[in-house]
Amino acid sequence: MADVTCDLAVSLDGYVAGPGQDLEHPLGVRGEAVHRWQFEAAEENAGELAGIVAAGAFVMGRNMFGPIRGPWEAADPWDGWWGSEPPYHGPVFVLTHHPRPDLVLDGGTTFHFVTEGARIALDRAREAAGDRDVSICGGASTARQFLTAGLVDELRLHVAPVLLGAGERLFDGVPAVDLVPVSARATDLVLHTTYRRREA
Repeated sequence: MADVTCDLAVSLDGYVAGPGQDLEHPLGVRGEAVHRWQFEAAEENAGELAGIVAAGAFVMGRNMFGPIRGPWEAADPWDGWWGSEPPYHGPVFVLTHHPRPDLVLDGGTTFHFVTEGARIALDRAREAAGDRDVSICGGASTARQFLTAGLVDELRLHVAPVLLGAGERLFDGVPAVDLVPVSARATDLVLHTTYRRREA
């Protein structure tokens, strides 16, 4: 069976987003500092950036999809942060409490809105991915659900040398997870680390 992977950019003190996430601050206040390497040094980090979107299907939380809470607005439903052509180029399963029809965008990305919970979303993503990996994209709450359930085979943390001090911390409430370090590579703005779940 293919792997379930999880790629997350985090601050040195363990936050994937700063405080006060909203339409004006999608990554929270100062959260963009955690992601500078993706935009200011894309060439230097090209391999890791390609790996983030290399899966056959993706799972994300509603908070990562957008700032809208509660029922979807029929007149202005929100189509994601990425514009008309998101980077995923495949099926993306969005965890939500509110049903919504599939959203088909350019470049092969289709957002499917799943109201039955994380495990059902993962089952659907695995079926859609075939023999390719499934990626848990985030945000922090979604990643915590999958880590706590022991469903992540490979965790890839991209650690930026910044301290946020507050926001969405990745490992809050996650019980002990037995991980084996696999690789690490440093560039000017980030340390790329990869861990595998230790097999029983």
